[in-house]
Amino acid sequence: MIVICRRWHHASRMQKIRGAGSSCAFNDERSLSKIDFKAIELKDKPVFDKACRARRYENSHYNFTNWYMWRNAFDIRWAMGGDVLYELADMDGRLTALQPLGKREDMQQAIGALQAYFKEHGAPLRFFGVDEEMKDELLRYSKDVKIEDFRDGYDYVYDAEKLRTLSGRKYHGKKNHLNAFCKNYPQAEYMPITADIAPACIENIHEWYKVRHEDMPDNKYLTMEKDAAISVLENFDAFQVKGGAIFLDGRVVACTFGEQLNDDTAVIHIEKADPFVRGAYTAINQMFVEHEWGGMKYINREEDMGLPGLRRAKESYKPVMMVKKYNAVLA
Repeated sequence: MIVICRRWHHASRMQKIRGAGSSCAFNDERSLSKIDFKAIELKDKPVFDKACRARRYENSHYNFTNWYMWRNAFDIRWAMGGDVLYELADMDGRLTALQPLGKREDMQQAIGALQAYFKEHGAPLRFFGVDEEMKDELLRYSKDVKIEDFRDGYDYVYDAEKLRTLSGRKYHGKKNHLNAFCKNYPQAEYMPITADIAPACIENIHEWYKVRHEDMPDNKYLTMEKDAAISVLENFDAFQVKGGAIFLDGRVVACTFGEQLNDDTAVIHIEKADPFVRGAYTAINQMFVEHEWGGMKYINREEDMGLPGLRRAKESYKPVMMVKKYNAVLA
């Protein structure tokens, strides 16, 4: 995500649920107004995990870890309506819906419920970053929906075996960077991240962002991303993600973490390396996939957020497919 937001103030107008932790039957569009949209907490993970497994999702955002990481930056709130999980967020000060999660046959009713809810709050129904299937559902729901291609949010998906081996002419430059790293730093050691190693990774994260802030002192996104990464590392075991770190002379020079997104794809949430250690990025990329994701066919390395340098870096690894995303407005 790249949008810098301001707090939205609709929470006070949300109707409270009848009793904490209760759920109301989702029998008509109006019933959504009876549900309390609440902040995401770590204890909510099982609910989100169940919703994300309702069907196959390829969008890198559709997992509890991602939403928890960005819960504060975008004031993400959630509620269950029947078997559908709904989320609201603040995108640049505007009340915005994220894609509801649930069975395909429930999506038309879910769109109607959201439209009624937004109408109650005097706002057009806005969606952020929905996938192809949801785009089609919106077009089926109304001819008046406006769909915008969200290229900056497209996910880059790679052949996992190519990232493991860096074989072939297309990866010749990457293989050279990896070989140079191994030659220059034979003492470097890859280790899976555990709760014991996580504090050293947090220190690495702080150092990385310190350097980046010197280059971009006015970029608020950097602080948001730093806080998002640290929120996972501070509770690493609870998220059931996998991580990897490279130690060099007693300190972490690169770290990353991700998780299984669907049956054949892993998603990489965060990857940071010391920019002054040649080949560190290439090394952590290759080693993490090799050591932790041997059973995966694809690796989703998320979006480039419209940043030219990040786009070039992601394109240089030769994605085999892009996961398209869309923003939409329904008056």
